[in-house]
Amino acid sequence: MKLLDFMCIDAIQVDLQSSEKEDVIKELVQSLVTAGEISVDDQEGILQAIIKREELGSTGIGRGVAVPHTKHPSVEKLTGTVGISVDGVDFKSLDGAKVNLFFLLISPPDRPGEHLRALENISRQLRDETFCRFLKQSRTVEDIRQLLEEADNNQFVAQ
Repeated sequence: MKLLDFMCIDAIQVDLQSSEKEDVIKELVQSLVTAGEISVDDQEGILQAIIKREELGSTGIGRGVAVPHTKHPSVEKLTGTVGISVDGVDFKSLDGAKVNLFFLLISPPDRPGEHLRALENISRQLRDETFCRFLKQSRTVEDIRQLLEEADNNQFVAQ
């Protein structure tokens, strides 16, 4: 499974405006609504599901990275997006550091294997320092799309 198989390029946010955890999640979910990936009618339910998941434990995995995610019955296919916060957001990460790089993921509840494979792919790529550094420095959607494509083509060292 490749990142570009499920990442919605039209929803990528290169300059997140929010400075609070819940607001960042809202902003990313809204970007998926705007891009037509999820219905405006399902927006609030998806938002609440992600926040509920965060209450179980932060998806801030450290080194300035977070992967908020959920399964929701309103989505028919795995979808996600990327967001960058230049100033960083306190996401209650495992290492206590602010988060600059967000990968949001939503999947149908009847496809847990697909959800897990997507999370594994994201986390594998995010272990690569070069990939993360380039993503954090990206200022255009096209830059991020290109980095995702390069990651899909194994152009970064972390395998």
